[in-house]
Amino acid sequence: MSIEKKTIRKQIEDVIFRHDTPSSKAFDVTLLVLIGLSILLVMLESVKSIDLVFHDALWRAEWILTILFTLEYVLRLYSTDRKWEYATSFYGIIDLLSIIPTYLTLFDFSTQYLTTIRALRLLRVFRILKMSQFLIEGNIIWRALVASQKKITVFIATILTCTVFLGSV
Repeated sequence: MSIEKKTIRKQIEDVIFRHDTPSSKAFDVTLLVLIGLSILLVMLESVKSIDLVFHDALWRAEWILTILFTLEYVLRLYSTDRKWEYATSFYGIIDLLSIIPTYLTLFDFSTQYLTTIRALRLLRVFRILKMSQFLIEGNIIWRALVASQKKITVFIATILTCTVFLGSV
């Protein structure tokens, strides 16, 4: 029985954490669609006229997605050997923060602003699409901007001075 549990757990881990098998790619695509749908729901809920007409349907869809994302989060924790490492990782925290707002509605918290946290799930697109190299290149740009901070400050100050001076003339 223990071997069977490990096999099932390993299969779940392969589907969820790998990105090079047909089943893991199907999982990733499904997850992307659900993330996009969740973001669309947040946007639709923010439009008062749509929310007034479709509030119940949007609410049910939001709960279905939250349950699916919760199941995915639990399966990620279940299937990995490094549970604490995943739970405290960047994506683990994003996953948790994206499901919390819906559960807080059970306790009558005002979650009007917390629902936008679900948009953080979009950051998972980088992992799913293996676009982490763009994060590295973004980091290079950031370091270049930090290194050029004095030059950028002088440039902006010069532009502002010229704008104020020429505006006064």
